[in-house]
Amino acid sequence: MLTLALSKGRIFDETMPLLNAAGIRVLEDPETSRKLILATDKPDVRIIIVRASDVPTYVQYGAADIGVAGHDVLLEHDAKNGIDGLYRPVDLNIGRCRMMVAVQEDFDYESAVKQGARIRVATKYVSVAREHFATKGMHVDLIKLYGSMELAPLVGLAEAIVDLVSTGGTLKANKLRAVEEIRAISSRLIVNQAALKTKRAPVQALIDAFEKAVKD
Repeated sequence: MLTLALSKGRIFDETMPLLNAAGIRVLEDPETSRKLILATDKPDVRIIIVRASDVPTYVQYGAADIGVAGHDVLLEHDAKNGIDGLYRPVDLNIGRCRMMVAVQEDFDYESAVKQGARIRVATKYVSVAREHFATKGMHVDLIKLYGSMELAPLVGLAEAIVDLVSTGGTLKANKLRAVEEIRAISSRLIVNQAALKTKRAPVQALIDAFEKAVKD
């Protein structure tokens, strides 16, 4: 049995065409089903539905053989847990967005950087943000949040945020502007290294199928 860990939402939706191209069809919709383990039309392949930030943990510790996780999630996971046990063979080129620094429209971020001002930054990507600002030689106070990042500057909780930006519509609606790109983000196929040895044939076949689907 091969177990594939996925999260609901955009990553699940954008992974489905790749799974279909690999000859695997999920039999239930996680948005309408209460089940956390979904069957596929392949009796030896199942899908488990987990929180996006938990996908690398399930794969690293062998509860899932394979998973799909955003590069943003992997960066935070690596900073806390190391990279042992995870093999990342394919950039799936889905879930594409950018990790950005954003501020209110009237905040002079450039001057704050030049003057070495200490600013407060709200983000759920604490490790990535810490590394980014350290590289710039900036002194920041990082505030961990889990949602509604755009609200933080509006109510005076922080001067800046670090968050994922796709179209920029949410920033604009809340009178924020992106001032700096930290890195481009996409989703990766991740594999448990032990599973690659003990289940080599089916795991490698699925890796190859994903690679072909991405190229096609």
